[in-house]
Amino acid sequence: MRVSVNWLKELVEFDFSPEALAEALTMAGFEVEEIEDRRSWAEGVVVGRVLDTSPHPDAAKLSVCTVDINQGQTSTIVCGAANVGANTCVPVATVGSYLPKVDLKVKPRELRGVASAGMICSLAELGLARDSEGIYIFDEQQFEQGEISIGQDVRPLLGLDDFVLDVTSTANRADALSMVGIAREISAITGNPLKLPISDDLPGSKTALDKVDITLSEPKICPIYMGSVLEGIRIGPSPTWLQQRLIAAGTRAINNVVDVTNYVLLEWGQPLHAFDLDRLMAVGEQDSLSVSVRYATESESLVTLDDQERQLAAQTVLITANDVPVALAGVMGGAKTEVIDTTERVFLEAAYFDSAVIRKSARSQGLRTEASARYERGVNPAELKLARDRALQLFIETAGATLVGQGEDRTEIGNISPTREVSLRLSRVHQILGEVVEQGSTKALDKATVETLLSKLGCKATATDEDTWTVEIPPYRYRDLEREIDLIEEVARLYGYDRFANTLPSQTSRGYLSQAAALSRRLRAAFRGAGLTEVIHYSLTSPSSDRQVVIANPLFTEYSALRIDLLDGLIAAFELNINQGNGPLNAFEIGTVFNQPDDDPEGDPIESIKVSGIVGGDARQGRWENSNQERPLTWYEAKGILECVFDNLGLAVDYRAEARDERLHPGRTAGLFVRGRTRLGTFAQLHPELRRERDLPEAVYVFELDWAVLEMCLTGKRGKAVKFEAFSRYPASDRDLAFFAPIEVNVAELQKAMNKSGGKLLESVTLFDEYRGQGVPEGSRSLAFRLVYRASDHNLTDKDIDPIHQKIRATLEKTYKVSLRS
Repeated sequence: MRVSVNWLKELVEFDFSPEALAEALTMAGFEVEEIEDRRSWAEGVVVGRVLDTSPHPDAAKLSVCTVDINQGQTSTIVCGAANVGANTCVPVATVGSYLPKVDLKVKPRELRGVASAGMICSLAELGLARDSEGIYIFDEQQFEQGEISIGQDVRPLLGLDDFVLDVTSTANRADALSMVGIAREISAITGNPLKLPISDDLPGSKTALDKVDITLSEPKICPIYMGSVLEGIRIGPSPTWLQQRLIAAGTRAINNVVDVTNYVLLEWGQPLHAFDLDRLMAVGEQDSLSVSVRYATESESLVTLDDQERQLAAQTVLITANDVPVALAGVMGGAKTEVIDTTERVFLEAAYFDSAVIRKSARSQGLRTEASARYERGVNPAELKLARDRALQLFIETAGATLVGQGEDRTEIGNISPTREVSLRLSRVHQILGEVVEQGSTKALDKATVETLLSKLGCKATATDEDTWTVEIPPYRYRDLEREIDLIEEVARLYGYDRFANTLPSQTSRGYLSQAAALSRRLRAAFRGAGLTEVIHYSLTSPSSDRQVVIANPLFTEYSALRIDLLDGLIAAFELNINQGNGPLNAFEIGTVFNQPDDDPEGDPIESIKVSGIVGGDARQGRWENSNQERPLTWYEAKGILECVFDNLGLAVDYRAEARDERLHPGRTAGLFVRGRTRLGTFAQLHPELRRERDLPEAVYVFELDWAVLEMCLTGKRGKAVKFEAFSRYPASDRDLAFFAPIEVNVAELQKAMNKSGGKLLESVTLFDEYRGQGVPEGSRSLAFRLVYRASDHNLTDKDIDPIHQKIRATLEKTYKVSLRS
């Protein structure tokens, strides 16, 4: 929120410099992002009076002006504005002044042969408007009445004698989105009293509404709705002081009615909306009007103030006139009932809407306005009447309005006073905050100091015993102060965090990584060690599957759905690197994917973490040994990279043939399994058609692993229990075993059976030959394994090995119907 220092000083007195004020707010928990010195925008700019103008002798669009700036003589200034004329008071940038908003140093110069000493300024050149059609001209009545004088500094006249602080409040401090809220903070810091802009009883405030009825049927949406009717409105520009405050706050001035509602929004943090009553009646198509609040139906639409026709959703909240939508409640008004230049009667809305309802309603339309931002955080219903009366008073003063009637409706929720009592213990304050430093010594906060701090916050503390208070929370902090710890935080914040003594913990412990974080580091190190580079892609992608979660209001169509796997991003990255001439990309990625449940397409999406990678191509720098021809990566080389990672992690993985994904080669896809039956993921070669479509190298391999399975296998007690064994001092003895085996029997099953039968003496089983062709029975293949036997305590003899080797042969013949060759 942009906070004008001059405006703030009218609500509470303080003698801070802008920098000290920013420091005080920062220490109180409000981040000040910028201090805007508006005085520098017009330094050296004074009021000048144009005495005479004449056409430029050599330029049709330029005028030669004789200007009095009260420096003992007149100045000649060449001006290109069409609205410059004699006997007018204008802002003049004198020679030597600098205008930072247009980055211009004013110097004496010649324009088409005529000397010009100074510049007559527009509001755009002074930073008060984006565009200006001509120079700014002061009101002649101000000059005649002596309110302005020749040579006077223009900054007080244009609201530029001010500093503006860009203040950011935390989400729990809804009350700080207003000038009154910030003034309350300064009052608590300085102890100076507040000067709240509260209006007295207004004439006509006790008169009931005529032909306008307010009816609330949804207590959850709107507990309180107040309506006021004003007549005799004269639409025109707002007073200068009001426009200047709006501009300082970053709000465009429109007309006196709209400006008043915006002003009260900034001052009190309470959104208001003014309807043209006659146009409201026309929309309702009746002589009487029933104003209500309800949810929209999906068949309805509404043209809002930004002239956009919006298709309404079921969660959109509407203000209706005779059940016809006229505004998005708490967000934006409708175009058909807005205040225009011919408006004479106004219906002023002051309402309290539920914060969660307005948040969903605004999101359903992709809107976030100044009004919705305050309703979403929660406005103070106790000050709703104060804000409304303040607006009514300003309508009377600035637009000549007459209040002819008021009405309201409250549900049971709206009749509940927003008050709360919280118990606070002095011992708990001391326990949480510790001691404070005063005059070089430390001491605990005393009871009187805590009571004084609470009273500055607007809380009423009543002592129930020596150690405990019952604290009554003011309505404007109702949503923020709920528990004892909240009050303790307020005491520390207001007293000053920097005034508390440093206290070391009584017991310290070393930091450590969680098991998941440690596994993530191990996994990344293992992939890097295998030669893979980590990449990161956006979770958003283009929609391509019914299983994807589609975003309701995407910024771009290309990023309108959540990814269901990591492979598409890795394949695209591999293709991009090849096309850019960077060679093949061997990479891995750890990221989150999102899938709709198969049994419930309308259910909540399932979020999971995957580990994927891609390898392929020929990354060698020199290829002289094969005449500079690329050598495709083989299946076993790609598998070896993955096996290297698994060995590094100490994970035993089985490979089983499968075909699940159309992007993968149907004959070169393997499912990865751990512990016999738990599926870890997939390892496969890309389908040849996809490779040709993307113009990729001959053989590209991908893998995708389930993080949850990795975490289950490699963390916890199983992952921590590492068993060490000494190397055997005795030599090994190896035997070869060759046989014909059916093609459908995979090698992993054969190795598993041999290891199980071989027992402790069998150290390893390695496949070293496979043959298919002449001499091999149809439907079979010849396999040769090397079996290594070793004992840890003695040399093995044939008597030790032969029974075990025969047992392995018998197991293979019985279980898998192999035909032994050796």
